Amino acid sequence: MQTRLDKFLTEAGVGTRSEVKSIIKKKSVTVNGICAEKPEMKVNPDTDEVAVGGKVVTLRSNVTYLLHKPAGYVCAVKDNCFPTVMELVPQGRDLFPVGRLDKDTEGLILITNDGAMAHRMLSPRSHVDKTYLAVLDRPAEDGWITLFSEGVEIGDDAPTLPAKLVICDAANPELEYLPEEYKGGLFPGQAVLLTIQEGRYHQVKRMFHAVGREVIYLKRLSFGSIVLPLSLKKGEAILCDPEKTIDMPGNRVNSLTARAAHGDVKRKSAQNRRGGGSCQKTERI
Repeated sequence: MQTRLDKFLTEAGVGTRSEVKSIIKKKSVTVNGICAEKPEMKVNPDTDEVAVGGKVVTLRSNVTYLLHKPAGYVCAVKDNCFPTVMELVPQGRDLFPVGRLDKDTEGLILITNDGAMAHRMLSPRSHVDKTYLAVLDRPAEDGWITLFSEGVEIGDDAPTLPAKLVICDAANPELEYLPEEYKGGLFPGQAVLLTIQEGRYHQVKRMFHAVGREVIYLKRLSFGSIVLPLSLKKGEAILCDPEKTIDMPGNRVNSLTARAAHGDVKRKSAQNRRGGGSCQKTERI
């Protein structure tokens, strides 16, 4: 089956559609030994030999994109009312989102055609960690750390599985993921990190609602060993290998990963941070 050259190169992971067009313009691409000059040129992946800089390019049998999902998009292949995350990645290859994020939730979502990988990531038996950065309408309470670690009643047949809660202070590097309107404008404890191993409907929002708080901003930072790169802008996607990825290029070491691995989910007290005194309500992080 024939396809456009730029589409083929994008799906093969050479670069984004605009990057691929630039490479073709620089005459770095050949098709059957002949220099390709037009992105719209038709090629047959099964019979034509496509090379970039002298290196033959082939399509991967399985492909996975890490997408920085913006708010306003739904995690579905098709939707009659709202734009979908599929509009933000190269089309074709029978791709589908791995799990879901709410329409108003931002952050890491995987889009793939690897059904086996998706099943492993989503299966309740796999106990895959998913870490979220949330901003609450009012500061969290230290006692919730124990409560969340024991499971929370959210109105289902059973409580949630144990979850890891970190109440952020100004030293948390994960606060760099916040939009500019929240940076420097939050009270201590208003930003939290929550790691869960389930994917119930609106689970994060319902867990905080159960303790009297509302989530006003939510972003997924990691899914298993895959971490959202700080450098990846909203709406952008990159190819990744879920079987090998521990931390994506361009991203700092995620401090939550290290703390969660050692079970350290306790918040530093305001007194320890400043060497004494009580937390002032006017102090912001």
